[in-house]
Amino acid sequence: MKISKISYLLTAMALSAATMQSCKAKKAVTKPAPATTPAATTAPAPEKQPEPAPPAQPEPAPAPAKPDFNFSNIQFEFNSAVLKTSSYQILDKIAAEMKKDQAARFVLNGNSSAEGTVEHNMSLSVDRANSVKSYLVNAGINGDNLNVKGYGESKPLAPNTTEEGRELNRRVEVKLTK
Repeated sequence: MKISKISYLLTAMALSAATMQSCKAKKAVTKPAPATTPAATTAPAPEKQPEPAPPAQPEPAPAPAKPDFNFSNIQFEFNSAVLKTSSYQILDKIAAEMKKDQAARFVLNGNSSAEGTVEHNMSLSVDRANSVKSYLVNAGINGDNLNVKGYGESKPLAPNTTEEGRELNRRVEVKLTK
């Protein structure tokens, strides 16, 4: 019985030793030899491409455009301080130019035609200038850089004797202060 146990034990040890060696052999990685092909069957070497030129030095940024503070007048309807929708394009251009020079200060001169009382026209001209100021502040302009003045009917552009003249006088002028 002892001999059979010993023989079983020796057989088991031999099998385990053989198995361990086979596991180690599987893990060993050998690199395959490079395949050699006859020179006649190889593909031609691609032509050497010229190297791309090094990137050009970036051009210096152009100087910021000088703001154009020559603005059109903002026109209003009779007896109204409400902005016309046709004025939005003008006001957007004014806001864009004002943003080019954040330190510039402006005066908004409100005017009216000669219809109505002097007091009403003065109040109306201030309200018109404040409407323009509100639009510009909402467009991102610093309100501290905008001063509002009302002139009523005292500074007409055209005679108040015709409707065309009165329409021209219902305005707000945006002027750069010096």
